[in-house]
Amino acid sequence: MSSTPSQDSNYVRIFDTTLRDGEQSPGATMTSLEKLEVGRALARLGVDIIEAGFPAASPDDLRGVQQLAERVGQQPANGRPQSEPPVICGLARAMERDIDKTWEAVAPAAHPRIHTFIATSPIHREHKLRMSKQEVLARIREMVGYAKSKCADIEFSPEDAGRTELDFLSEAVQVAIDAGATTINIPDTVGYTTPNEFGARIAHLMAHVPNVNQAVLSVHCHNDLGLATANALAGIQAGARQAEVTINGIGERAGNTALEELVMALHTRSPLYGLTTGIDTTQIARTSKLVSATTGMAVQPNKAIVGANAFAHESGIHQDAMLKHEETYEIMRPETVGITQSSLILGKHSGRHALKNRLEELGFGLEGEDLNKIFERFKELADRKKVITNADLMAMVSTEMDETAEGYQLDAVQVASGSAGMPTATLRLRDPEGNLHTAACIGTGLVDACFKAIKEIVPAKAVLMEYTVQSVTQGIDALGEVSVRLRPDTADNGQTTDANEGRLNPQKGLGQQRVFHGHGADTDVIVAGVQAYLNALNRMMLATPHTQENP
Repeated sequence: MSSTPSQDSNYVRIFDTTLRDGEQSPGATMTSLEKLEVGRALARLGVDIIEAGFPAASPDDLRGVQQLAERVGQQPANGRPQSEPPVICGLARAMERDIDKTWEAVAPAAHPRIHTFIATSPIHREHKLRMSKQEVLARIREMVGYAKSKCADIEFSPEDAGRTELDFLSEAVQVAIDAGATTINIPDTVGYTTPNEFGARIAHLMAHVPNVNQAVLSVHCHNDLGLATANALAGIQAGARQAEVTINGIGERAGNTALEELVMALHTRSPLYGLTTGIDTTQIARTSKLVSATTGMAVQPNKAIVGANAFAHESGIHQDAMLKHEETYEIMRPETVGITQSSLILGKHSGRHALKNRLEELGFGLEGEDLNKIFERFKELADRKKVITNADLMAMVSTEMDETAEGYQLDAVQVASGSAGMPTATLRLRDPEGNLHTAACIGTGLVDACFKAIKEIVPAKAVLMEYTVQSVTQGIDALGEVSVRLRPDTADNGQTTDANEGRLNPQKGLGQQRVFHGHGADTDVIVAGVQAYLNALNRMMLATPHTQENP
């Protein structure tokens, strides 16, 4: 893919940060296998740049980014111009050791990028960095230059640009470009600006930064006031030609600009914007479902583009008009974003080939042993259900992807309950070394009894924050899906690293910052609940502290 900057181009680069900013949503932590599957789906979707993670945050994050660089960043992706692989990007604070780790992670990609940042707003300079304007400019010049010595494609972000003085922001951008930055990202880090303000900010940079034509301007908007998509579109209208987005709009706090919203706004209102992207819009719905299943973050029914009600019409007046002409109440067709109904029915007599094809339609490119495991689960479920739906498959695959991670696994569960008895659960778990452990407990209910039994076996203390049960499909044989969120129940003695200074900050620890999600799916919701709780515990035990401050 050409990296030649072109501010007056009609092409908008789509920079997806689902695997970095999106993963920092509380409880949305993904395993390496899950990240790889989402990364492959993003490549099929046609995103130009995948921000794969924060390599300096932990060895696991570095390995995850490196794996994506090797297995996604080197492979041609359908739907991209000349089938080029996407750019694989890693985030780094403006510090040498962060930049070194990021380069180590992204170097295997055909098109690697280092994305470095430092805060520029008065409140961040004074209270977080304790640096003067000149010290910030010196750090930008030194660290962008250092990153450039390793990688040709450098992105720089002045964190909290939405609240930075315009003159100083212009100076910081000019310094970064002089030092070698090829993309300048302007983040509204706390979702503070309005569309008029943010668009004017981009226009000011276009007009007052002498070397701005040597880089691509980018927008990264947060949704704290519900304006992320509107702000991003305003920035693009003002001249930005890269948009930083996430699938389903996930991200820290209220989330980020949603890829599906921005892309479909440009697509549907093409005569207004006159701009294009490389996104294959027919992949949007399946990618949305994959990310939702992988992160355990359900998409609200009224969510634009990908919500369950986005193309539903209940009003009699609407239905009558729709039957007469679809465009009366639909400004886009569901098929455009990949929402279609398959006529191929999967059941107990379906074979491996049919299953593989359906999984590919849903965004899962499984092969070999991974496919064999899913096929075995599929056959087991088909013996209990007459028809296997897409929702069943999504839940099944996401659960299987979790079970491939090292950790405690459910071997057997037996429960007893009744109005006159005491709810009792007996569990047999297999530890990471393959040893079996059994425990039996009484609880206030079956779920409580199961979780107490798990605590008897698994050496990890956790506080259950949320327990949700929903039916994936309809009918008495419906597959039930359980999602749990928990946090470590430990004294906060951990230390994490300050985002831009590198100082240890004892006020931030794993117990305060991390919430872990887990999910399980089974026709027996008790079994699904045990799977979900174990999955969350495994994530918690395998995790290491991640740095959370970023653009």
